[in-house]
Amino acid sequence: MKVAAGWSLTFYFPTVQLSMHLLFLTPQLPFPPTQGASLRNWGWLRELSARHEVHLFTLVAPGQETALAAVEGLLASVNAVPMPNRRLARRVAQLVTTATPDLALRLWSDRAGAALEAQLAATPFDVVQVEGLELLPYAAPFLGRPGPAWVYDAHNAEAALQASAWRADLRRPRRWPAAGYSLIQWLKLGRYEAAMLPRFNGLVAVSEVDADILASRCGTRPLVLPNGVDTTMLTPDGVAPHPALSNHPALVFTGKMDFRPNVDAALWFADEILPRVRVEVPTACFWIVGQQPHASLARLRGQPGIEITGAVERIEPYLAGAAVVVAPLRMGSGTRLKVLQALSMARPVVGTSLGCAGLGLRDGVHVRLADSAGQFARAIVDILAAPDVAAAMGWSGRAVVVARFDWGVLAPALATFYAEIVARRETVARADA
Repeated sequence: MKVAAGWSLTFYFPTVQLSMHLLFLTPQLPFPPTQGASLRNWGWLRELSARHEVHLFTLVAPGQETALAAVEGLLASVNAVPMPNRRLARRVAQLVTTATPDLALRLWSDRAGAALEAQLAATPFDVVQVEGLELLPYAAPFLGRPGPAWVYDAHNAEAALQASAWRADLRRPRRWPAAGYSLIQWLKLGRYEAAMLPRFNGLVAVSEVDADILASRCGTRPLVLPNGVDTTMLTPDGVAPHPALSNHPALVFTGKMDFRPNVDAALWFADEILPRVRVEVPTACFWIVGQQPHASLARLRGQPGIEITGAVERIEPYLAGAAVVVAPLRMGSGTRLKVLQALSMARPVVGTSLGCAGLGLRDGVHVRLADSAGQFARAIVDILAAPDVAAAMGWSGRAVVVARFDWGVLAPALATFYAEIVARRETVARADA
């Protein structure tokens, strides 16, 4: 397997790849795949289960019984353990009494730890993949022991994410308490990643930037496998536009709306970008489409030209109806599934450099990039004024996604990575025998 220059990968697929026994650890039930983490996790599970025996260990919230049945129908087994509920008082105490980052403490429970230990004792796996830093405490007791290979899939370089949040919040005095939290977590997460990640047999990152950051911390360079989409489902003509978006230029932002980078992006767009757009296009409307809108977004409700949907059954009709899909992100890391979803449907996208980072997209060819409010508004107005140019850009973006970001391309590369790790460990074991 060779890493090519820049972000792209050249993959070597063996002509014969034996079926493996795989266990995935996910912080929440990955179905329905409605937000970033679950979309990535479900992509791996769905694609790999077609050729390998895939098992799932997951934490589940109340009311997910119906969704659980759908997952059980796809996989060899599902070990679903109730998601713990950490009380605020305990969280505050842990923030000031432990060097462990807040994120690593969020989902731990003794019950779930015991359930995982029993599953690992009962079933021989070739590889266990841990989806995100929240679950590292569950992996910690088994790292370095005989048994399956352990792979960590870094959805974000978490310390870098907190660093970007600290820098963004530091510019606004009313956000200084949040900036202080991010500064502390940045330091804690950096130490935690450096201590934990070298213990894994393999690391995966979603972008070259994240891989560089994690490699500098742990001495091992992760394999870069970006977020992906199912381009056979997300097609330009696959769904009718939502009728509510048909009578005005709709500027659509999608995402889980209690996630801090998404909240910051929506507020920045509503406060500083949308008013500039509406000076030239008075009928333009900003649609915030995503579950669990944060309380800080409540002040936007009822404002002219702003719609907040909350949870929707499907985002595709909103993307299909978008005149422009926007990604005004100023904090975070990784690669943005929201951008890939929009491009897969051949929609024109305007995003910040950070919002489109790690995707190898060219400004003015696949997307428009803008990092100030004025530039962002100008790019949107230009797209609205030139629908033919916007359509061509959308189709160019889709071509990139089909070639590089479809799960059918990414999952075989992950399976090859597993096979190499397993073979390497077997060679070492024979040498030591």
